[in-house]
Amino acid sequence: MMSLLQQQQNQIDLGFYDFINNQVLPQTEINPTNFWYDFNSLITDLTPQNVSLLSIRKSMQQQINQWHRNNPANDPTEYEAFLREIGYLQPEVEDFCIETENVDAEIATMAGPQLVVPVQNARFALNAANARWGSLYDAYYGTDAIAPLSTELGFDAQRGATVIDAAKTFLDEAFPLNKGSHKDVSSYLVYFQHLLAFFPDGSESGLRSPCQFVAFDGSKHEPKYLLLKNNDLHVGITIDKYGKIGANDIANIDDIEVESALTTIVDFEDSIAAVDAEDKVDAYKNWLGLINGDLSATFKKQDQLITRNMNPDRSYTGKCGTPYNVHGRSLLLVRNVGHLMGTELIKDSAGNNAPEGIVDAVVTSLIASIDLQKTSGLRNSRTGSIYIVKPKMHGPDEVAFTNLLFDRVEQMLNLSENTIKMGIMDEERRTTLNLKACIKAAKSRVVFINTGFLDRTGDEIHTSNEAGPFYPKAQIKQQPWIQAYEDNNVQVGLRCGFSGRAQIGKGMWAMPDEMQQMMQQKIAHPQSGANTAWVPSPTAATLHALHYHSVDVFKQQKVIQQQPAAKLRDLLCMPVMPASMVLTEDQIINELENNIQGILGYVVRWVELGVGCSKVPDISNTGLMEDRATLRISSQHICNWLHHKVCSAQQVEQVLKNMASIVDTQNQGVAGYQNMMPNFSNNMAFKAARDLIFKGAQQPNGYTEPLLHEYRLFAKNH
Repeated sequence: MMSLLQQQQNQIDLGFYDFINNQVLPQTEINPTNFWYDFNSLITDLTPQNVSLLSIRKSMQQQINQWHRNNPANDPTEYEAFLREIGYLQPEVEDFCIETENVDAEIATMAGPQLVVPVQNARFALNAANARWGSLYDAYYGTDAIAPLSTELGFDAQRGATVIDAAKTFLDEAFPLNKGSHKDVSSYLVYFQHLLAFFPDGSESGLRSPCQFVAFDGSKHEPKYLLLKNNDLHVGITIDKYGKIGANDIANIDDIEVESALTTIVDFEDSIAAVDAEDKVDAYKNWLGLINGDLSATFKKQDQLITRNMNPDRSYTGKCGTPYNVHGRSLLLVRNVGHLMGTELIKDSAGNNAPEGIVDAVVTSLIASIDLQKTSGLRNSRTGSIYIVKPKMHGPDEVAFTNLLFDRVEQMLNLSENTIKMGIMDEERRTTLNLKACIKAAKSRVVFINTGFLDRTGDEIHTSNEAGPFYPKAQIKQQPWIQAYEDNNVQVGLRCGFSGRAQIGKGMWAMPDEMQQMMQQKIAHPQSGANTAWVPSPTAATLHALHYHSVDVFKQQKVIQQQPAAKLRDLLCMPVMPASMVLTEDQIINELENNIQGILGYVVRWVELGVGCSKVPDISNTGLMEDRATLRISSQHICNWLHHKVCSAQQVEQVLKNMASIVDTQNQGVAGYQNMMPNFSNNMAFKAARDLIFKGAQQPNGYTEPLLHEYRLFAKNH
């Protein structure tokens, strides 16, 4: 054993080895010698299967490409038969229900927003963890949710009055009184187990649903805080007659707090730029800080240094007089990387990088297991579970492999069977078409499925690249496959017993400054039966939480279960333009400009600055949350048009240079930014963007990681 360990140490990055040995393992009861021996055995045993699965992806893609070349008519019946013949479409599995146990309420029985945050940014990670509660007054005042942003310098009193009116309108809708409006209440008090509201004329009213009042702080006659509950979500009313707002409020309400981000995905994948051992160790350190509860971040705000820490839990007096405790932080899930990439953290004897997904599973689980030993303090899971979201799996065999991987990790960490829960991201075409079988492959540990339009579209384009030129991006969303995809995800999840046991999620709202649009559109997610959906910021989580007060998702799920299932024929309907559709040159150039500006705007930050996710201005200067998923669809879309001669290489080259000028202007003043113009041939970001387009057809499943990593490593080392 010692000889093998010594051999293994020679292949382990020293910084990684020291981090695990000195900062992580001492917090567990795991012997370091045994840990590294078992880790090496796990990698040795499972790497061949990981490699084989990637080979199957490549083989299937080659067969699909050849079929489209041989069958330009794309007959749907023949196409479906072909996909079944090669195993891309697998036989329908018998009905079943998932068996996952020990799932926290935030995932199983509650419905509300979900944040996704890059693990590399400690400040953002803390903001997300603390986003369990948010000020509705701040969310309304600081965004365009109820009215355009104020141009006034300092506090805008008129806007403040509008905010208070809108917030109390929400109270009237979610927590209506028997009579009257919260806007007219002059005081509140607790009478036995009831909340009473008094009006200036001396009349009073209770809540229409008295059970919505659950707890308070302060005295019954002069409460400082009132805690209400609707659709299993809390709302708190802060009362302070000396407060900045409360002093001028008829009921002395100083703020209204909304339980917001119930869950947060701490992301090691699409939203970060971790390309070497140093990056990965830094990411693991932040995950350790979140699990230990001691992560902090110091930053300057208005010339003041502020240190941010993780919020404690909250305790109030229940209406029956007993303590009423609520969670102070979002429940944390962690998203590992997929099966594709390797990591230099561990190399085999031939110098090959170990599969990064295997390493992530071991290390993030090892760190998360520290939380399971706690009995007090800042805890994450109250049910003894570790939640890992696994992205970019292609079909049930890859889910089964991940299930096996988690089995092995549990064994080496001495964890009970199915301690590690799995989130399956329905973002690849082969997973969508076989979603029920994918869920069955992890039926004892699955807790999450979701839809992600961008990655799913990127895979749709790459998989069907030979079928013909795709519609412009805006029209792709209008084709039958996308609604079938969104419906199928919810319907399959419900038929597999997700309701009350697991999350069904919907994708990101990508425009963090456009909250009025979000409030108008994103209510469709709870209406669709999804009990969570992604938002780009804590403020957006507070606003999106209001939708879950308007819609009882679990009642909605019962309605949806009675609806007919999405049709396989619609799921297989490729969004390829008909031969009769001819685009004008202006339409082509506009589409290229939109795609290429987005590619360049994202890649310059990834390659030069190591920023994996940020608010990137689009061609009209609207800030969009961009990550690798947006990059995948844009690069594959242009690649498809080049292949089918919708546009020419010369057009793409010219638009690249034109958009580089715009992106350079948009990034003026950004620390560390390097202009692409005029030295295109030596600018790493420009070269990376160009390769993503012109080498897009050769990238495995259209993924952007291989090229981005290559150019980021070069930029870091030169």
